[in-house]
Order: sequence, then structure tokens, then C-alpha cells
Amino acid sequence: MRVLAFRHAPDVHLCRIAAALEAAGIEYEYVDMAAAAPAPKASLHPEEAAGMIFLGGPMSVNDDLDFIHAEIAILQRAIAKGTPVLGVCLGAQLIAKALGARVYANPVKEIGWAPITVLDAADRLFRGINAQEDVFHWHGETFDLPPGAELLASSERCRHQAFRVGDRIYGLQFHPEATPEMIREWLREDEGRGELRDAMGPVNPYHNERRLAEISASLFGSWCEIVRGLVCYTP
Repeated sequence: MRVLAFRHAPDVHLCRIAAALEAAGIEYEYVDMAAAAPAPKASLHPEEAAGMIFLGGPMSVNDDLDFIHAEIAILQRAIAKGTPVLGVCLGAQLIAKALGARVYANPVKEIGWAPITVLDAADRLFRGINAQEDVFHWHGETFDLPPGAELLASSERCRHQAFRVGDRIYGLQFHPEATPEMIREWLREDEGRGELRDAMGPVNPYHNERRLAEISASLFGSWCEIVRGLVCYTP
């Protein structure tokens, strides 16, 4: 069984999601539709994937880019088919837009470490998460909840931090997958963009590393259970 991971920048990877997939015995393959040069086609057709993961990136879902339009179309087909889908940051915004919700600038950028409040502790992905957790953020946009979505987590600066549509579609605005190495890479890459001017304070890549790893393992491990359960038991 294999999932497709849609990657939008060379410094945005699966990171801790990859560890959860490997622990669950699920193979994964990157799809680099955002690459400037034509990327090799995935060996797996999207309709054949056991699940799909849409990662973050510096662009907006509102940008008039061919790959954005293509990914939204892929998402709409996957959701209609009942394929498990997970979106992180830009990925969550792609899911929201694919389902007809508005994506727009958040009143403030949310960059750095800040707590989220879990609103549905009974949800399958959030059942191992405390009522409040200090997690990593890096985004300037937010979204309205798609029709029929359940809000799962919120923060002081950005209300829509996590949502579920049905029992197979999840969007996370924050970054539980981030490792210190990836955060350091983003800090280096930001020298050209200057987004750190809007950070919530000094960004220490190691601030809550151990707990974020536990949160990641719980969240993504539960999502892998959904993928495995559907593949193994759906007639």
C-alpha cells in the first residue's frame, strides 16, 4: 500500500509523517507538481493511491498557478472517491478550497511556537493530545471551515487550526511534522522573504521538540490507522 505526498518546496518534507508511515508499513512517494522543471511522473496514479498527503509551501492557494489548479482537481476527485486525505498548512488550505471554502489572509501571521486548544478530544486523531499543546506554526493565511467540517483545534491568533470532514479528510494548519532540522532550514530560507519580522518572538527550533515528536507520532499514527483500515477491510 502506498500514499502520495504532494510537495510544494524543496525545504518542505514529510519529516515526522514519514516516520509514522514507515512504522505502519505504508510506502510513500513524493509528487513534485510545483517544481520549476518538469518532475518525473509518480509511478502510482492518484486514483490508485491508498491515501494522499498535501504538504505546506510558501505560495497561496489563491495564486493562479497551474499546479494549484491541478491539485485542487485531484483533491476533489480523491474526496469524492473516499480516499483518506491529510493536509498540513498549505495542504489544509487546499482541502478547504477544494471543498468550496474561502482562503484569505489571517489578521496576523502566526510564526513560531504557540499553544493550540483541542476542541474535540474524542476525535480519532486528537484522542492522545492534551487540551492545550505548544506546537509550531508558520503561516500567514487562514480559511473558512468547509461545509460539513468539524473544528478540532484552535489558537488565539488563528481560530481554524484543525478540521475533519467525514471520517477520512483532515486538515491541520499548524506543523506537528516539523523537526528542528526543518525549522532551521526554514529560518535560513526566510532571509530572502523576511517573514520572521512578523514572528511571535525568537524562534528556537528545539523549544518543544520532544513533546512535538510525541504529538506527531500520535496524530499521524492515527491517520495511518485510517489508511490501513480502509485498505485492509473495505470490501
